[in-house]
Amino acid sequence: MDKIGQNPLARLDRQKTNYPLIAAAGAMAFVLLLGFIMSLKDWNLTAALLFFAAGAVFVVVVLVDIAARRRIAAVDDRKFIDWVAELPELQRQNATIEVRELARLLRVGDEQLPELFMAYVVACDLALRQIQQEENLPLMRHVSIGKSPFDGMLVDQDLITCIEVTFLVTPNVRQDRVESMLKKVAQAKKNLADMKSRLHLRLMLVLVTQLTEREEEDLRSTLGTKRFSDTPVDIDIRLLDFEMLQKLYLSE
Repeated sequence: MDKIGQNPLARLDRQKTNYPLIAAAGAMAFVLLLGFIMSLKDWNLTAALLFFAAGAVFVVVVLVDIAARRRIAAVDDRKFIDWVAELPELQRQNATIEVRELARLLRVGDEQLPELFMAYVVACDLALRQIQQEENLPLMRHVSIGKSPFDGMLVDQDLITCIEVTFLVTPNVRQDRVESMLKKVAQAKKNLADMKSRLHLRLMLVLVTQLTEREEEDLRSTLGTKRFSDTPVDIDIRLLDFEMLQKLYLSE
């Protein structure tokens, strides 16, 4: 059976309304407003100023409380997400597609595919390690929101960062790869909206490169174009050098 149909994300715990607290706040607001009006009528400017200042503080406290409650409610939404782990077969299939594209760009034969496959897997693993180190947050690997799978996800309060890792040997991100990422994050955002979740999404594109300095400059220039202008969420692009990652995590 399709897990999306059973997804507990469709359910949200609604916090019970605290009517006594609302009544007390309303009474307090009424008293402050009445005191302010009466002070003005009696031309007691000092009292009017005090009532006005108290009213302003009261409004600020109410707004801060509302913002805090919304943030807590959004964080609570995380427990309703059915974090679906991507099947190993699908992970292997996606990796094979990327490796064959790398082989085509590098013009290597099938006999070198196993070695290239291992390099790709290592690059993705080290990239996710580095991102987790930089963000200092728990990182989930190969999970989905609904039917939108991502290489990794970071969860920080009410913000979910969807991570996509790409290994580059040329200074260009394939357009089909860009479109695929944008489509997935748009679908993930729609899934959360359909579930009336208050969580926010961000897309992090991690580019693991094996390029010269000139090629990296060319890559940076292409990333500043309008290719990502249709991104339905904020996007964070990180460039990581494969050789640097190997020295950092694999060298003794």
